[in-house]
Amino acid sequence: MESHIKHSVGGSTLHTYHPCRRTVPYRIYAVIHICGIVALMYHHVHSLIKSDKPLITSLLFIADLVLAFMWATSAAVRFNPVHRSEYPERYVAKPEEDCPKLDVFICTADPYKEPPMIVVNTALSVMAYDYPSDKISVYISDDGGSSLTLFALMEAAKFSKHWLPFCKKNNIQDRSPEVYFSSKSHSSCDEAQNLKIMYKDMKNRVEHVAESGKVEAEFITCDEFRGVFDLWTDKFTRHDHPSIIQVLQNNETEMDETNTFKMPNLIYVSREKSKVSTHHFKAGALNTLLRVSAVLTNSPVILVLDCDMYSNDPVTLVRALCYLTDPKIKSGLGFVQFPQKFQGISKNDIYACEYKRIFEINMVGFDGLMGPNFFGTGCFFNRRVFYGPPSNLILHEIDELGPNHIVDKPIKSKDVLALAHKVAGCIYEHNTNWGSKIGFRYGSLVEDYYTGLMIHGLGWRTVFCCPKRAAFYGDAPKTLFDVVNQQKRWCIGLLEMVFSKHSPVTYGIKTVGLLVGLAYCQSAFWAFWTIPLIVYGLLPQLALLHGVSVFPKTSDPWFWLHIFLFLGAYVQDLLDFVLEGSSCRKWWNDQRMWLIRGFTSFFFGYIEFILKTLDLSTNRFNITSKANDDEEQSKRYEQEIFNFGPYSSMFLLMTTAAILNLVTLVWGIYCLFTSREVLVLELMLASFAVVNCLPIYEAMILRKDDGKLPKTVCFSAGILTFAFIVSGYFFFK
Repeated sequence: MESHIKHSVGGSTLHTYHPCRRTVPYRIYAVIHICGIVALMYHHVHSLIKSDKPLITSLLFIADLVLAFMWATSAAVRFNPVHRSEYPERYVAKPEEDCPKLDVFICTADPYKEPPMIVVNTALSVMAYDYPSDKISVYISDDGGSSLTLFALMEAAKFSKHWLPFCKKNNIQDRSPEVYFSSKSHSSCDEAQNLKIMYKDMKNRVEHVAESGKVEAEFITCDEFRGVFDLWTDKFTRHDHPSIIQVLQNNETEMDETNTFKMPNLIYVSREKSKVSTHHFKAGALNTLLRVSAVLTNSPVILVLDCDMYSNDPVTLVRALCYLTDPKIKSGLGFVQFPQKFQGISKNDIYACEYKRIFEINMVGFDGLMGPNFFGTGCFFNRRVFYGPPSNLILHEIDELGPNHIVDKPIKSKDVLALAHKVAGCIYEHNTNWGSKIGFRYGSLVEDYYTGLMIHGLGWRTVFCCPKRAAFYGDAPKTLFDVVNQQKRWCIGLLEMVFSKHSPVTYGIKTVGLLVGLAYCQSAFWAFWTIPLIVYGLLPQLALLHGVSVFPKTSDPWFWLHIFLFLGAYVQDLLDFVLEGSSCRKWWNDQRMWLIRGFTSFFFGYIEFILKTLDLSTNRFNITSKANDDEEQSKRYEQEIFNFGPYSSMFLLMTTAAILNLVTLVWGIYCLFTSREVLVLELMLASFAVVNCLPIYEAMILRKDDGKLPKTVCFSAGILTFAFIVSGYFFFK
């Protein structure tokens, strides 16, 4: 029987949770697996003492130590997984005056990598929530300072007066216009068809402006906004410009087209930048929004979204409020995190871009400990969480920025807008607690991970909400290069966390406890996967080619320990996927991508982190492109064909390992049929690697399209493989 825990407001249950059935079996297996790891470590130490090749034994020992540590982090996540349910239909019975206000923060930075229409659809989807519209304020942070984005949002404000009443009157579920009008099930009534024409006209204007690169005078139909675009002069650049705050829609004065309800606030914000200021990437933009929104609306609930993460469920806000307004838990509840979901994923997710383990499986485990980490998007915050621990506030500069400040002036009043521009200034944070003790935290490329850890460290509890209908959908990379490049950036930021004073090993375990600290380590130590993957991807194979055994033989009892630990870890990983509603094929692609990342993202992330630490390079926050204009590339992705082009040095080591394992397998089979000594574990490992590398061999030999592996990579990998084999002769001699 599963135990159900209920929480209620006014006698009506708003949410429940129950432990997963797999908890007890997983704990029992953890004890058995730990015994196996201890035995393996004993075997390594014993072998090291007696070994005549201590370097080889030491490398295998280090690789297994890393694997043992990473397994321990996953065991912490599996210790107490829970599932939650919430009942939004019971919340909507509350009087409208008791509904808290919401500030939505949407971040964008580049109108070419993040096309303005993507931002428009995300903004419209949250403006149209099933919630009192005048309680919603949407803030768009444009870190690129682009007039193109501002123009697109002006167009969105006009269209929203027609779109919102249509959605609410007809109970439309897809409240992103692009998604709704692209679906085959959208209504064919006259009202819907007229709206579709309006949307296409708006889209054409926005895309025309984006293609031309400037906002022409004839496209500005509202006199109120004509002067705004005069700010974009020849001296205006994305890295050097004044702060821009423009109220595009005001709920104090503007009604929908039917004149039945007030419209949400829609506010464009581009923080001031200068060549001498520190930009702090996304967290700096969010802190600017935190201050500007405090001055203008100061809603107690904040939703943070990426510009491409549109709302897919109109009751998502109410789901979050089922937790955030519960008097039994709200005083210590920091945020409610929804999983990231992605549209357009191939049938079996060849690049593992669903991140099922990171964004869902692990979070179910986190939720049974102290709650999920902050993903950077799809998260509803208690504003109070940014100002210190639940028990007390950290002092801030002025009262208007505090979480308890009551806004009693119109958002367009001169003194309010003047203060908003001031707090959006590039030097406002100098000599303050912003970014260190207040707001979103600075100091890492993965500022969301850092912020989540600090929030937990202050004593806040968080909640993972994973409804059947996805709350948000975003865009995932469609090429292998984009995938590994994105994850390389994550690895660098996570390594910054590992070696900082707020490392999850030291600060984490000290402040949030052993299990939560270890759970945080699973992501933080991503790059360390490269050590065992490279060791096991190259060393045993070279040993087999030179007739040297590095693993126990079949007659040795230790042989079966290796088999048990390998199969046990993989079977448990597969069970996690299947029990959380995924498929075996998706799991296979996910574990294959972990192997690929070990030779690409993790390895090169390590190198760049070391170079940065030695001041030999600097990190830049590279935005993953959301534009998808290559039809051939999209077609290959839908057909689940790997796209390796164009040339990238990140694919060199991966291709080398693929060739070496294939050579090893062929040699091993030859030995099998010529009655030579067969090194079984080494041969099994090479076979496993070859099966995982089938897309690489296909891209090297069989394919002729633009997505194949470039010849320069194949040729260089061939030379490097030969060099490894030759050097192996001296290494194993």
